[in-house]
Amino acid sequence: MWLFDTSKDKKLYHTGLFLIRVVVGCFMLTHGAKKYMMLFSGEPIQFADPIGIGQANSLVLAFVAEFVCSVFILIGFATRLVVLPLITTMAIIVFVVHAPDGFEKQELPGLYLTIYVLLLITGSGKYSIDHLIYKKRRPKLYP
Repeated sequence: MWLFDTSKDKKLYHTGLFLIRVVVGCFMLTHGAKKYMMLFSGEPIQFADPIGIGQANSLVLAFVAEFVCSVFILIGFATRLVVLPLITTMAIIVFVVHAPDGFEKQELPGLYLTIYVLLLITGSGKYSIDHLIYKKRRPKLYP
């Protein structure tokens, strides 16, 4: 019965990873775009400094994670590497910034964190630049 089938359909698996990457990448880009505007607005920077490196440095790191890394996730380039700053950022938001605020404020960054951990485990899938690079570099077992 297909409803309870847990075997992996490779095409659907890779399509699902592609969909997750594109959706989470686009959604997080909106957060990164806000950081970009804050960074280059000319206004004094007022941003949380949860790990004590300064407001400007915290904003730059959040921008790089949320914007630059999201672009790489969208195209599937170095996915397992670029999710690491996003995992770190979301963990800090969930467990430090919004720790006293309760579940309502932790829910969205917690969902992002879960998705980024999933991408760390699975990689980007077949429909990605990662796959193209791997396919070209993979050793051929039989000439």
